[in-house]
Amino acid sequence: MADLSTVFTGIRFENPFLLASAPPTESEANIMRAFEAGWGGVVTKTIGLHPVVNVRGPRTAFLRADNGGTRLSMAKRPDSTLVASWNWELISERPLDWWVGRLSAIKKAWPTRVLVASIMAGSGSDKELANWQVLTEAVQTAGVDAIELNFSCPHMDRVDMGANVGKDPVLCSVSTQAVKEVARIPVWVKLTPATADIVEEAAATFLGGADAISSSNTFPSLPPIDPRTLDFEVNVDGYVSSGGLGGPAILPQSLAKMAQMTQAFPDREFSGLGGISGFDQALSYFLLGCGTVQVATAAMLDHAIGPNVITALASGMTEFLERNADRGWTSLADFRGLRRGNVVPHSQIRRPEASDYHGGYEDQTDDDAGGLASG
Repeated sequence: MADLSTVFTGIRFENPFLLASAPPTESEANIMRAFEAGWGGVVTKTIGLHPVVNVRGPRTAFLRADNGGTRLSMAKRPDSTLVASWNWELISERPLDWWVGRLSAIKKAWPTRVLVASIMAGSGSDKELANWQVLTEAVQTAGVDAIELNFSCPHMDRVDMGANVGKDPVLCSVSTQAVKEVARIPVWVKLTPATADIVEEAAATFLGGADAISSSNTFPSLPPIDPRTLDFEVNVDGYVSSGGLGGPAILPQSLAKMAQMTQAFPDREFSGLGGISGFDQALSYFLLGCGTVQVATAAMLDHAIGPNVITALASGMTEFLERNADRGWTSLADFRGLRRGNVVPHSQIRRPEASDYHGGYEDQTDDDAGGLASG
């Protein structure tokens, strides 16, 4: 019998599919609907102590490509295919007090489903590090099952918030450590993919005590410019700032980031996200070593919380396990990480002749023999 349940950071999930932190998960009603639809877990919209005010006008848009053409645009039109989502929405505008009562109500209504609180504070001073602890104590007292630290929002102005933390191993480590000092529940860290070597930041968060890493958040990006008006397709008074690109377009990049981390830390736990719309994409993350996956863009396009998406994910995993029953596979644990070792340095990919390529270096064998290097 196929078993969709899994244990991740010590928490039992009815299935490994989570609704990611995104605009729809700021609503208590939406989170309730998500659990009713069948999601194994929900990560709330990021909760902070500092007030934020979002921009006027649209905060999220969807980039589409013309079928059989070359035009990329956020304009709604027929005969086009979704390529990506783009957003410049900040963290929750709701205050902590607003969240606490609602988190408690959600857990009371759905005690067996996993509720994860995404939180964010600054990291530039002892006072700011203490704010992480205030948030942690508040949400865990409200009954959430785990905490996800947002080190990944790509459009925070402060140099000690969001992705600016995720690009700095020191801030990653000390911020995680501050949370772990007061946390009584698992702590996940959501890292930005916009960094030179994500393994360095992953190492720093694990050093700080993180129980798991989530990746990837959206990639920094700008919307296209309309060739007729010469304005950015999303703008306020003609101006735009960097936003986050998500959805199908980022799947290959997110998988590459995840492979780097799961290979570096094969015994640690990871939650994969970026470009998942069906079980095929989720499977790629599982095969690289992820224990859960998270979905945002596909769910937002499906009644905000993805009732059809979670149904397809669950049935897809069931069918996959039944199809591989002869291998003895009955749950995620039986195939997780199966293809992690297949990602290798370029020099290890077979050439027509093994002696043809030396990783871009001179042939040391020829040098040792006194001959000229073949290059």
